[in-house]
Amino acid sequence: MTDERPPVEVSWFSALCDDDYRWLGVPDPAMLSSWDHCRTIATTAEQQGFDNLLLPSGYALGIDSTAFAAGMAAVLERMHLLLAVRCGELVVPQLARQLATLDQMLGGRLTVNIISSEMPGETLDSAARYRRTLEVMQVLRTLLDGNHVDHHGEFIDLNLDPPRIATVAGRCPPLYFGGLSDAARDTAAAGADVYLMWPDVLPAVAGIIGDLRQRAAAAWVAPCASGTGCTSWCVPLESEARAATAELVSRLDPVDGDAIRQRSLDSTSAGVGRQGELRDLADDDGYVEDNLWTGIGRARSGCGAAIVGDPDQVVAKLAAYRDLGIDAFILSGYPHRDECELVGEHVLPRLAHAPLRPVFDAS
Repeated sequence: MTDERPPVEVSWFSALCDDDYRWLGVPDPAMLSSWDHCRTIATTAEQQGFDNLLLPSGYALGIDSTAFAAGMAAVLERMHLLLAVRCGELVVPQLARQLATLDQMLGGRLTVNIISSEMPGETLDSAARYRRTLEVMQVLRTLLDGNHVDHHGEFIDLNLDPPRIATVAGRCPPLYFGGLSDAARDTAAAGADVYLMWPDVLPAVAGIIGDLRQRAAAAWVAPCASGTGCTSWCVPLESEARAATAELVSRLDPVDGDAIRQRSLDSTSAGVGRQGELRDLADDDGYVEDNLWTGIGRARSGCGAAIVGDPDQVVAKLAAYRDLGIDAFILSGYPHRDECELVGEHVLPRLAHAPLRPVFDAS
């Protein structure tokens, strides 16, 4: 039977926030975030054929994602960039002008990952943060669609024409957004083009996607596409893949792992909490489901599960997620450049994949 669904988007991860290791929790100076190291990951991802590249945003760690995107715009020829931006970091008119400029530099290949975390030194409860996030997305979309803004909300008060500088397409780039709480899901349903989630067992993924579709229908908006961010290990034999994950955590001090998890601004979020639950439910080897390993979360806030297996198993796992309604994957692996080459060689050629941007084209 021919699969008539549009191609899935497959992205890689740029490790801008000092998140690259040969042994998890053991920093290697050569793998710390830098222009040279992260540029190598990015150019490798483009050479391997990935559709997009996530540029995460942090404060205490790594290099700046926006500056990196601007630098890479002159280097990359085909691949899209998924730039993470934090709500509240810039006033929205300035953010709109910045994003439009980057999109022009990239020839229309910018996508945006909206982050809802607190600012450093800020204390804002979860519900308020997501109300702010929705206002930011709504006003940003209006400005980048080239329309006048007359918005008087809880966090944004603007009566303003759009900036003269516009994106290549003349509209807002696709907005990717993730969060597991009820407030986050309502925000995604009302304002996002792509809802991102971290890996979970298949029944839970199906439940989340179904829930998002119901919320979108209740809000009288089109359901957003769904994507998941997965760490992956793909080598010719399953036994080798499992051995590689065991080696990855072989030098991890539990105290150091706890410190790594706690230093993230989202360490207390519902999504991070769910990743911890999966670790608690896993077997003695860390597997909570066939080929879904939770050991990565022992020293990582955020995405705490990984697809582990031979190429057939990795492709089958991605296909299972795809059958549940996942339209985009953001993959990563340690070390990021090496694993990018393995996934690019053994997995990408077996997937019908392309950037999601055409899905949102009016044409």
